[in-house]
Amino acid sequence: MRSNFISRNRNKKATDAQQRRAAALLLGPSLAGVAVFCLIPFAEVVRRSFTDALGRRFVGLANYKTVVSNSAFRTAAANSARFLCVCIPALLALSLAMALLTRAAGRRGRLFSASFLLPLAVPVASIVLLWKVLFAQRGLANTVLAALGARQVDFMGTGAAFWVLVATYLWKNSGYDMVLWAAGLDRISRSQYEAAAVDGANAWQTFWAITWPGLGPTLALTALLSLINSFKVFREAYLVAGAYPHESMYLLQHLFNNWFLDLELGRITAAAVLVVGAMLTGAAVFLAVVRRLRRGEKKC
Repeated sequence: MRSNFISRNRNKKATDAQQRRAAALLLGPSLAGVAVFCLIPFAEVVRRSFTDALGRRFVGLANYKTVVSNSAFRTAAANSARFLCVCIPALLALSLAMALLTRAAGRRGRLFSASFLLPLAVPVASIVLLWKVLFAQRGLANTVLAALGARQVDFMGTGAAFWVLVATYLWKNSGYDMVLWAAGLDRISRSQYEAAAVDGANAWQTFWAITWPGLGPTLALTALLSLINSFKVFREAYLVAGAYPHESMYLLQHLFNNWFLDLELGRITAAAVLVVGAMLTGAAVFLAVVRRLRRGEKKC
């Protein structure tokens, strides 16, 4: 029997080694592409952040000091942080509610879920045209306000521009996140809901005891993808309001675009390193919190 155990162990090790070689062979091209097109260029960005504009003379932290003391950078960073703090929680809550409603509707909910995905198929140019029709000084929104006897709003020339940007982001990405939540809901076993129903649990208790804990991995993935998609809203903002929009919607992407046109390479590289560092730190903290919550739920 010992010889059989040893032979099975050897066969298992050989199989594991073959699987590792196959995985390395399949992942090799992708990892090489990521290294060539992402990691190596970013390493060069980090190096250039400590040099002059030509990348030849070492200047230490001079570029970082210039960026941090720049008022435009502080405004753009504050607006971007505000945008993320408002949009990410709102998008997660809205898309989760949509996923739960379409799931509760059964077959009829599939028609609604398909309509929620339509904004993803709308080209950016069409969104910009719709934005202008709705929120221009004499657009549809102000026409409705005037008909109701309310005072007209300069949507793109006041602080309301920020909330227009938020609404556009939610409208554009809610359907995508809804699909992710729906996939997470499908992973939860139906037997748990049946057991909760037998025990007399109501809908709210079922959600907090079964649905929400089961959506832990989906929450992490959806939040990270929402964070990435939030940086794509610059396209609409730039096409509508140009390189210098109202201060409330002046984002980091506007700043990078303007500095690039002025060939401020030292500032761009330093600011890029700061932004990436902040994003990685925030993502690491968020994932750590999610893991801790999941561990606490398993202990309970």
